[in-house]
Amino acid sequence: MNPPRVQLSHLDNLWFQVTGTLCNLACTHCFNGSGPGVRTFDFLSPADVRRELGHAARLGVREIFFTGGEPFLHPALLEMLADSLRVAPVTVLTNATLLPERIAVRLAEIERASSYSLEIRVSLDSPNETANDAIRGAGVFSRVLASIERLCRHGLLPLVTVVRNWPLEDEPEILASFTRLLSDRAGYHRPRLKFLPALPLGRELVRIGALHDEPFVTEEMLGGFDSDLLMCSNSRVVTDRGVWVCPLLVEMPDARLGSHLADAAPSYALRHRACYTCYEFGVFCSNVSPAIEGATPPAAPGEP
Repeated sequence: MNPPRVQLSHLDNLWFQVTGTLCNLACTHCFNGSGPGVRTFDFLSPADVRRELGHAARLGVREIFFTGGEPFLHPALLEMLADSLRVAPVTVLTNATLLPERIAVRLAEIERASSYSLEIRVSLDSPNETANDAIRGAGVFSRVLASIERLCRHGLLPLVTVVRNWPLEDEPEILASFTRLLSDRAGYHRPRLKFLPALPLGRELVRIGALHDEPFVTEEMLGGFDSDLLMCSNSRVVTDRGVWVCPLLVEMPDARLGSHLADAAPSYALRHRACYTCYEFGVFCSNVSPAIEGATPPAAPGEP
């Protein structure tokens, strides 16, 4: 049976895997196996980014994302953010352990100088220090909270992203705990939170100890389905090894579409289990999370 193909209908989101798979952390659920010394993919240069920005602008790109690895390991990241903010709103996905005061100040200056918004997406996986650091590494919890406080103080209200590692019925309590934590420890009194699914890819697949049994996408499943919810219909990823269809598939050789955006294939066959993850969860890679962002958490026991 041939897998269904999805056409790139419009370039809403352009992703730069700016530091490849190099990261200062080795989180247990990392979907692309990034970590210290991991060079499956390598750094992009400012010239690489500028070249692809030009073509993306001609395609009407709506938002630009910087990911890795850890983007703040790149010595030219701030230059590339400033270049990108001349084209569209920009989001940086970061573990927030490399954001000293001088970087927070410079990020705020770059954002104020642009007519577009700069979004900082910060990863934190539990409101409990022990549980978070079991996933992300010793000492990460306190460093991330200090960075969130720093960003807030300079007017950059981060989007805190959390990989869901609890039963769904516990979500109201978890949301309330995160809200209290960020208010008390980081001075972030109305925090923006986005809960994400754990992806059965990379290091997470090793952690769960077995092949995931989620199904593949079929032609019948796409009948009446809004394909704009699939990243391959509106997004592309630029790496040092060419253009890939989406961030979830950068480990898959068949997901490479070309050397540059200008010559990347316009359609892709949904032949991987990761495609079903995208089908199931929709726009989870975007900044919008209707069920969480802007929600008012339930009052904690004893609170009005």
